[in-house]
Amino acid sequence: QVQLVESGGGLVQAGGSLRLSCATSRSMFSINAMGWYRQAPGKQREPVAVITPGGSTNYADSVKGRFTISRDSAKNTVYLQMNNLKPEDTAVYYCNVGSVVKTFNPGYYWGPGTQVTVSS
Repeated sequence: QVQLVESGGGLVQAGGSLRLSCATSRSMFSINAMGWYRQAPGKQREPVAVITPGGSTNYADSVKGRFTISRDSAKNTVYLQMNNLKPEDTAVYYCNVGSVVKTFNPGYYWGPGTQVTVSS
């Protein structure tokens, strides 16, 4: 069974920063693109960012210039650095394995989610 372990969520004021982490097994991490998605209350889950094993990235328009996705092969971990956070970024953020970088189509495996709350 594939496990995804997320961390880094929390409460932050608008304009602040948070970094999310998602760790998985080496076998999954080394061959799959990894993505971050989010779901706000009453809304559908939406893509945030995806990164391939080779480092190619894609971002949702709403986070371009503010969020950065990266991956550390030594730790089998993908990160989401979120800067200049806005109240509309408030959501549960989910890590995904097997995301498609060009289309944002998610893979089969999801993490449990981590809450990000941005106060105004």
